[in-house]
Amino acid sequence: METSLIDIVEEVRNYAGVLRKQPIKKVVEKLKLTHQYGSQLPNFGDDAAVIPWKGEYLLLAADGMMTGLLINEPYAAGKASVMVTVNDIYSMGGRPIGMVNVLASGGEEQRALIVEGIEKGCQKLRVPMLGGHLHPDASPSSPSLSVAILGSAKKLLRCHLAEAGDDLILAVDLNGQKGCRSVVSWDANSGKTSEELLYRLEALPLIAEQGLSCAAKDISNAGILGTISIMLENSGKGGCIDLDTIPRPSEIALIDWLRCFQSFGFILSVKPEKSKEVQAIFSRRMISSRIIGKVSEEQIVTLKQKQELIILFDFRKDEITGIRYNGTGGFE
Repeated sequence: METSLIDIVEEVRNYAGVLRKQPIKKVVEKLKLTHQYGSQLPNFGDDAAVIPWKGEYLLLAADGMMTGLLINEPYAAGKASVMVTVNDIYSMGGRPIGMVNVLASGGEEQRALIVEGIEKGCQKLRVPMLGGHLHPDASPSSPSLSVAILGSAKKLLRCHLAEAGDDLILAVDLNGQKGCRSVVSWDANSGKTSEELLYRLEALPLIAEQGLSCAAKDISNAGILGTISIMLENSGKGGCIDLDTIPRPSEIALIDWLRCFQSFGFILSVKPEKSKEVQAIFSRRMISSRIIGKVSEEQIVTLKQKQELIILFDFRKDEITGIRYNGTGGFE
């Protein structure tokens, strides 16, 4: 049975991966005054902080694993902790340098599986885990794992620079399988060599360095539509997304695919005259990329399916993260 547009809107707006973004605004507003103490660029929702450094940029990001995943699938959580932070760096046109972690786990077996997963992730993506901090006395029922990563970039992809008239290009790797049991996910990393994974990821810095896009974002736990909407919100824009053009594997229903956590998934905002070149870069790497919509000046995100249209978010009254670039370097 086909899911209706109304059902999709309800699912996305009430999806935990979207709702859990809402507290971000208060945290950012409280801490933004501390920016006066550094030389970093303003952050309007980027996946990593940007620090100008010797004519290029350092990228600094951190991510934490969900407790349920650590309890139910500790090895997968360890691998994922490397993958998600590495993707954050590539999504901004950068390349990783190294990582550190903070791990809390009181169970020896649980901790060993998490660390084994971290080691595997580092091996696959060829990024070193350089150090960290261990809390060995945490309860096995409440483990935690956070990873911070440092990267560098010559040119940047930011999440707040989508412009009206841009094409929205979704790039995903359909050559994979259903992933973790604890979350709806798609594993396009297992079974691939390190060389294949890094060649695939290199598409993002190449696009940045060739000036083919200025705005991109890693598909996060907010899912495809949630992540696109966050990028548009950060940019102070809206857009129309055509659900019929979204590439997906045949074995996953559309509603599940839209909220699926991707091991390789990125959304880019691209000038129409550069879209074919961007798609060609992904195609050479066996990545499916499609133009799935357009950016608009009006701050409304609309979904289209066949000839039907429906509003997903109206940022004149809705907020996901509440962080918007006002076009002059400040927050709205």
